[in-house]
Amino acid sequence: MSHSKEFPKFLEAYPSYKSTEKLDTLRANDYTRLDRLGQIYLDYTGGGLYAESQIAKHQEILQNNVFGNPHSTNPTSMAATKLVDSARAYVLEFFKADPAEYEVIFTANASGALKLVGESYPFDEKGRYLLAFDNHNSVNGLREFAHARGANVTYLPVELPELRLSHEQLEKEWQNTSPNGHNLFSFPAQSNFSGIQHSLELIADAKSHGWDVLLDAAAFVPTNQLDLSRFTPDFVVLSFYKLFGYPTGLGALIVRREALSKLQRPWFAGGTITVASVQASTHYMAEGHAAFEDGTVDYLNIPAIEIGLRHIAEVGYDAIHERVVCLTGWLLSNLSEMKHSTGEPLARIYGTLDTEMRGGTIAANFYNKDGVAFDHRYIEEEANKLNISLRTGCFCNPGAGEVALELEEFELVACFSQPRNKQRLSFDDFALCFDGQESGAVRISVGIASNFADVQHFLNFMRGLLE
Repeated sequence: MSHSKEFPKFLEAYPSYKSTEKLDTLRANDYTRLDRLGQIYLDYTGGGLYAESQIAKHQEILQNNVFGNPHSTNPTSMAATKLVDSARAYVLEFFKADPAEYEVIFTANASGALKLVGESYPFDEKGRYLLAFDNHNSVNGLREFAHARGANVTYLPVELPELRLSHEQLEKEWQNTSPNGHNLFSFPAQSNFSGIQHSLELIADAKSHGWDVLLDAAAFVPTNQLDLSRFTPDFVVLSFYKLFGYPTGLGALIVRREALSKLQRPWFAGGTITVASVQASTHYMAEGHAAFEDGTVDYLNIPAIEIGLRHIAEVGYDAIHERVVCLTGWLLSNLSEMKHSTGEPLARIYGTLDTEMRGGTIAANFYNKDGVAFDHRYIEEEANKLNISLRTGCFCNPGAGEVALELEEFELVACFSQPRNKQRLSFDDFALCFDGQESGAVRISVGIASNFADVQHFLNFMRGLLE
């Protein structure tokens, strides 16, 4: 616990922080490497941190068993199948999803889950794909499948200054559906750019107008309980490393069985069919999740998913969420109050300045005494010298960045269409289009192992930029 002179002020402003003290014990016992190595980790939206006990438990399973490819019925195969089935069942239990209603499909990550939906969803010229401006690029990418099949693609802007969706505009778009087409609505439970959370009530509202709903939960579930018994999106995508750090390379598509029946895969692979013939040129797909898990699942790492989820459940979302709210609130209030001697504010924070419907992610740009922006890459370089891990750029979320940075459509079109000698456009080339305007931001994010000292280190670093 920090003995900084600021800590009493923090506790006075956020007395509920005391109820999260068990997370300090957890950090001291299960995330010891952070303080041992002097690391200030503020990139939880980029990737969660694993507890050392997770690694030990997984290692114990691997050391004391022999596992074989699950596509068989021999003893080692069945041992692997048992653990994969257990993890699959616990994913549903963790998210309070009825096994009679939902299936779990293991993927490489949230992006892999999204590709399964995009390539298999029955987009056609009668249908629509409606999505929020602040979706992750992997959700944006589904538009290519929709375009290719003639579906109408519509983006819903998030509105300044709060970067929230307009419910009035949502209602207007939801009502514009074709009864003969398939209509898919995608939005993030929490923006990975700004941390702004969109109401999960949108799910039922969209479904009441005949829309299928795809929920990107990747940035939301590390610090918020997703209750699929209360909210019932058709498709949920997430990456497990965002939740608990280890293993990487595994995600899930949690899908309603009714919605799964609409998906038609454009190919088949080993493990996804019951039978295939070379000479007859025929195949029959397997049922349920098996039809969507190409080849052999990552059966040695999948057991670590259950270990990680049980770790989160044992710690408890109440403590994680409350700590994140307190630390985020302290960061928002302190950063927004910092001013240069000229009166110029140091930070421009994107999204709301309170913690209502906001996660532990803050995107901002920082300015000198004359109101000129510091290059976000400079901020990262200086933070690196102090072992502070944060993130800069647009975070694979161009729509939110374009709105937050107030980049106009004509500027973007011109940038993408300007004559170039090379076939590819790098981010640095892209940034040069805007004549000194910011084309990215700095993102800081807190999570399960964050404490007051971490955010205070960052705030002290920021004060060093004041003139």
